[in-house]
Amino acid sequence: MKDKVVNSKLNSGMNIKSFIIIALAAFWSFSLAAQPYSVVIKGGHIIDPANQLNGVMDIAIQGRKIVKIAKNIDTKVAGRIIQAKGLYVTPGLLDIHTHHFNGTKSGNEYANGTLSLPADAFSFRNGVTTVVDAGSSGWRNFPLFKSQTIDQSKTRVLAFLNIVGEGMRTAYEQELKDMDPVASARMAKQYSEFIVGIKLAHYIGHNWTPTDRAVEAAKLAGGLPVMVDFGMSRPALSLEELFLKHLRSGDIFTHCFGQLDGRESIMNLTTKKIKPFVWEARKKGILFDVGHGSISFAFSQAIPAAKDGFFPDVISTDLHAGSVNYAMKDLLTTMAKFMAIGMDLKSVIKATTVNAAKAIRRKELGNLSKGSEADIAIFSIRKGDFGLFDHVGYPVKIDKKLECELTLRAGRVVYDLNGIGGRTRW
Repeated sequence: MKDKVVNSKLNSGMNIKSFIIIALAAFWSFSLAAQPYSVVIKGGHIIDPANQLNGVMDIAIQGRKIVKIAKNIDTKVAGRIIQAKGLYVTPGLLDIHTHHFNGTKSGNEYANGTLSLPADAFSFRNGVTTVVDAGSSGWRNFPLFKSQTIDQSKTRVLAFLNIVGEGMRTAYEQELKDMDPVASARMAKQYSEFIVGIKLAHYIGHNWTPTDRAVEAAKLAGGLPVMVDFGMSRPALSLEELFLKHLRSGDIFTHCFGQLDGRESIMNLTTKKIKPFVWEARKKGILFDVGHGSISFAFSQAIPAAKDGFFPDVISTDLHAGSVNYAMKDLLTTMAKFMAIGMDLKSVIKATTVNAAKAIRRKELGNLSKGSEADIAIFSIRKGDFGLFDHVGYPVKIDKKLECELTLRAGRVVYDLNGIGGRTRW
């Protein structure tokens, strides 16, 4: 009899436990099902070339991630609703040629000097969520750049590592003895989360040693791309030889529409046609990046190139203290220049999202795929009478340009021009 009572109590206890477990599981499942979206972007025209999206849709975000893209997402369980009707919604833009190793060291220029600029002050207001510093630091001082800039920025900051150990200290960039492929590759591997390639810039000697050392470093680091800012050699080194004998598929030629003494151009100014070997280089897989800068973009190159059907793979700024206050200004202005000469809106978005992400081998960026980090830009088209110019003052008129309304970085509103996001959590 006692055994029956004990067994009954045990069974009762187990039934209660089972009931509690089942109830908790059901409640947990219900909670997950009913969990609100942290943000829903409603009614915007999505342009996401990576996923061939081009139309009016909604985006739902939970925490840091995109969780849903659909025609009509229920906003009843949304923590925040951003009304984007009449606006364009794109992946957060990537600017793969910038200078952000900002410091106060006298005479250092871009390497811990005053010509580089803080990333957060210039990124989000342009819909930019990822920047790539183009060689401001080298294998000697990258750890300082990381602690001083990368670790302190809300913008995602990546880097091309300069083949010169001290980075972009202009006179020092001529130091062949500091161009160490082994040390550069070692640093690139150590900080592979942040270093996306090797950079060569501004070398004025008439030889190929710096180019070959940069390519060697990239190979030793596991096959990273090289970005080349061709120097001011006199006589100019051959672009044909650079493209077809020294660079590899996936390497990047920046300042591709520059017209400067000491640097061969891609355009034959007599025939107004792209030189044949440039087409061959593109077929090989060389990528052509704008890298506008202060003096490295000329309409005399870009306009005939556009007429010949040649547009850049990637649009970037070469942002630094000089370029932001001159013809370049920012990424949206640079994009407007290419819209003015023939690129459509989808194409300039592609050149600053998926193409830019592929160029730096970070395919997880530059898209609005489900599960991707919610780096998102929202733009309006501002109509009016606007003027653009290059470094020699050549003018081009436009009647519309992109204006950033709101930027989200990892699901958080970090820039809001007109208050459409409700509140900004900086």
